Amino acid sequence: MSKKIEAPTLEEAYKLASKELDCSITDLEIEIVQNPSKGFLGIGKKNAIIIATCKKKEQNDNKIELEKKEDEIVEKTQDTKPQKLKESIKIEKKEVIKREEKPKAEIKQKIVKEDKEPPKETQKVEKRFELPQVKDEFQDFYKDSVSIEEIAQTIENDINDLFKHSCFEIEKIKVNPYDENTVLIEFSGADSALLIGKEGYRYKALSYMLFNWINAKYDLQIRLEIAEFLKTQEEMVKNYLKPVIEKIKKEGRGQTKPLDGVLVQIALKELRAEFRDKYVAIRTNRQGEKYIIVNQFNKKNEQ
Repeated sequence: MSKKIEAPTLEEAYKLASKELDCSITDLEIEIVQNPSKGFLGIGKKNAIIIATCKKKEQNDNKIELEKKEDEIVEKTQDTKPQKLKESIKIEKKEVIKREEKPKAEIKQKIVKEDKEPPKETQKVEKRFELPQVKDEFQDFYKDSVSIEEIAQTIENDINDLFKHSCFEIEKIKVNPYDENTVLIEFSGADSALLIGKEGYRYKALSYMLFNWINAKYDLQIRLEIAEFLKTQEEMVKNYLKPVIEKIKKEGRGQTKPLDGVLVQIALKELRAEFRDKYVAIRTNRQGEKYIIVNQFNKKNEQ
């Protein structure tokens, strides 16, 4: 008896099938109709759909049918050729036993073959049950096949589809290539400044969300510009770094004050461009605040 099961994940679908069919997971025969998908921010989410059959129950049903058939034949031919009838029944029983033992023999042969191979220390050899590996439908899709201009257009369409349901009055979001490894995302409109938030907390959250999506899927960096917020931050950091750079040039080393969020990344880029022959890196103090140190390469561990 086959059963169609739907669940958020394949693992949950297997457990549900085992419960509904009253059958061990190892005895299930599974056909995957639809792999699960998380979608993007919940949009396009799909459940796992499988068709499950309990192999052990099917074998028991075959035995019951065979016994019924045997009884019917015995009743019909009780007085005629009993010896031939018994031989016929024996042959049919042997065929059923062979069909049932064939998978067991194949499993035993496979185990013997695995035992002959040298075991790996970091790998478990025995696995009673393993969930099938589900390949991400987007994996490697854009690698070496789509230009950054086409990727930028795809990202632009997806972001606009997402924000058309928001309560903010913003213009069409623009996404363009910034360099070969970066895309520039620009928000503008009457309510665009509201996306920055107090002390830039909304800007940081939106930047984090977009980076994790775009970097994971397309292996690209992002520049997020909202109502010229990034431009203002860059100018502010450059003005702050002028005396810091002069001090480092005189003393050969130095560090910045603790910087927050996007500021530390802007400062890191500026200092690495200014001091190409020095060690420039981000450090974290005891309070969890981030700052940048500039050192000679052979003295980078002194700080």
